[in-house]
Order: sequence, then structure tokens, then C-alpha cells
Amino acid sequence: MAFDGLASKLQDAMKKLRGKGKLSEKDIKQAMREVKLALLEADVNYKVVKKFVKGVSEKAVDKEVLESLTPGQQVVKIVNDELTKLMGSEESTIKYSNSGITVIMLAGLQGAGKTTMAGKLALHFRKRNKSPLLVACDVYRPAAIKQLQVVGKQIDIPVFTMGDKLNPVDISKGAIEYAKNNKHNVVIIDTAGRLHIDEDLMDELKNIKENVDPSEILLVVDSMTGQDAVNVANNFNDKLDITGVVLTKLDGDTRGGAALSIKEMTGKPIKFAGIGEKMNDLEVFHPDRMASRILGMGDVLSLIEKAEQSIDQEKAKEIGERMLNQEFNFEDFLESMKQMKKLGPITKLLEMVPGMNSKQLKNMDLSQSEKDLKRIEAIINSMTKKERQNPTLISSSSSRKRRIANGSGTKVQNVNKLLKDFQASKKMMKQMKGMQKGMKKGLFGKLPF
Repeated sequence: MAFDGLASKLQDAMKKLRGKGKLSEKDIKQAMREVKLALLEADVNYKVVKKFVKGVSEKAVDKEVLESLTPGQQVVKIVNDELTKLMGSEESTIKYSNSGITVIMLAGLQGAGKTTMAGKLALHFRKRNKSPLLVACDVYRPAAIKQLQVVGKQIDIPVFTMGDKLNPVDISKGAIEYAKNNKHNVVIIDTAGRLHIDEDLMDELKNIKENVDPSEILLVVDSMTGQDAVNVANNFNDKLDITGVVLTKLDGDTRGGAALSIKEMTGKPIKFAGIGEKMNDLEVFHPDRMASRILGMGDVLSLIEKAEQSIDQEKAKEIGERMLNQEFNFEDFLESMKQMKKLGPITKLLEMVPGMNSKQLKNMDLSQSEKDLKRIEAIINSMTKKERQNPTLISSSSSRKRRIANGSGTKVQNVNKLLKDFQASKKMMKQMKGMQKGMKKGLFGKLPF
């Protein structure tokens, strides 16, 4: 989980404050000491920590806060507000060009994940009705062009390449001309990286910038490198005047030092965050939502957005109606599971649920639930289409049950349990529909229309 260590310590400190009816300056001082240590252990820049703790302390010891009816809650709100401010206050959107083609130049060190991120960004823009084009400008790293082509093929997005013999500036210019002629309105340039910052790298990036005038220069940094990520961001910003930062591997960063330091140290916003290995695992960076997650207050807005983007609304509505009308069968069940899978792993969804703190998530064993769902899917896939549409065919046939169990690598008991649970859920839906009718009758039966 992202920010796992930091979130756990901050949530503990806030819990102590919430548990007290009255707060003194001594209580605030003790809590801020814990917050300071948590931030330093999370590899947050010392100057950032000092400024943050000072800002929170000054507001928390205010007479109105200490004498309020819920002083603990007031301090938690102050910490949440200051965390949000630290990471940029509000979402920083992409600046689209008025000319019709938005050029996004990706920069960063080798190994930061630029090429994969180029694909994730392209997929992100396509979901928003843009027509992206990926451009292979890394002519030095072996197989870099091939890697981008593989990424492009995976997500069905075209890749512009002119081989590894031409200058990256000429390739970039050629790509923009190609985009104009082929109706692409977002061009994503995957530039070369180095193992360290050097003059040749910076000169090349400056030349690309001068010749194609990108709308955005996004620096891709590995969030797991902590303080080094901040140093890299500062160096690239000094030379290129970047417009924003993209953090990769945020899901594996239990500390969070980079995410909490970069905006304050560079003045440039974090625009996106990579939260997994799949091409869909990219989030627009919302400072307020991230602060809320860190403090265990959930992120309902992101959960709703994820559902809206991932789930087929028409199919969900159709399945819901079939459930209430007791027409729901195993084909519908399989479709429901398919839709739910699009939302991602259960642990990532639970991180967004208010009140679900990092300790609870750590202590929960969700592996069994995942195994159970896979077993159910295997059993349903072993049924014939007729059996899925009419489960009563299985209930009365021992031979069908044995065949399904053998085909799914499970036992007849597992098949029986699934059938029993399925019947129980149908019964529950019948009761719900009855309650719904009763409510309508009770509410509207006496009305004169």
C-alpha cells in the first residue's frame, strides 16, 4: 500500500488526539513530535517537515481550536488541510494546446519507467476521447523503440518511429507532421534517459523543447527513490522548466517522501501517479484525496470515478433489474464478476473506503476471498451455456455436478455450496422486491391520485 508506514504512524497520532475531550499545548507538542518523526522516517525532506510541523502547530494551538467542543477533530482537519496544501492544494490539469495538437514531452532518468508511463498516459487520453500518438525518440537504449511498439500494440495505440539512426529532434518534428496528417490531437514523446544527469542528455532535451514547443514537459520519477527523486526533479526543472511531475511505483512506496516533498521543493505539481503494473493503473493526482487516504479518511470520489470509468452502466442496470425480477442466472453472475474485476484488486478498493485505516488493511487476509472468487469463476466456466442460464438443471443431476467439479478442478461439495448460495441470494432478492412493493403501497396507497 502507498504511504503504508507513514499512514500508520500519522493515523496513530491523530487517534490519540481524537480520543481526548480536551487538548493542551503539551498534547499538541507531543503529537507534532510524533508527526515530525513519521515524516522524517518517510524520507520527506527535512525543510519540508520543519515548515509543515510549524504550520500545523501554529494553527492547532489557537485558542478557538483548543477550547472547541471537538478539539481533536479540529487538529485532524488542520493536518489534513496542511497535507493537501503540501502536495499542491488541488488537481493540476493538463494544458491542451489551442492549435489542435497537444505535445507532451516525457523526460527522466533511465529506469524511471518513462516508456510504460507513455503508454499509460496514451490510454488515459484515449478514454477522454482524445486521439493519442506515441513517439519513439530514445535512439540509444537497446530495444527502446521495440519496447514502445510492444506497449502501443498492447493498448492499440499507434507508435511513430523513424528508426535509431536519426536525430531525436528530427523524429519529433516528423511525428508532429504525421499527427497533423492523421488526425492525432495528442502527441506523447518518449525521450531518452541516462543513468545520471549529464550535459549531453540535457542538451538533447533542450533541443527537442526548442523545436517542438511542447504544451507539457512531464518529468517521470520513481517515487521509491525518495529524496533522490526530489534532487532529480530539481535538476531537470533547473534545465528544462518542467510543467509537472509523474510519479511511478507509488503503490510500492510505503514511505511517501517523494510525493510529499516534490511540490514544495520544486514548485511544480504532481500531475499523475502510477499505482500498479497494468496499463490501467494510472491516477490523476488529487492532493486532497491523497491526504484523506493517508489519514485513513477514505477517498469516495476516486472510488465513484473508478466505477463510472470501469463499469458498463447499461449492463450493470440490466443485471440489477434481472436480479430484482429473479431472472438472474450464472451468466449474469459471470458478467458481474467481469465488471468488478475492472475495478482492480480488493485491497486497492478498500484503501478508498472511509474508516479503513492502514493497520486494518495490513491485518486483513484477503487472499482467501480472492481464491474463493477464482474458484466460483472456474465452476461457472465449467458449466454449459444451458446450465448457466438454467441452474435448476444442475441441482437435480449428480452427473452434471461431478462433470462441473472435475472440469473446474474442484469438488462436488463446492458446486453444491455455490448452488445453495445462489438460491439463497435469489430468495433474498425476492424479499427485497416484496419490501419495495410494500413501501410503495404504504407510501402511495392513501394518496388521492
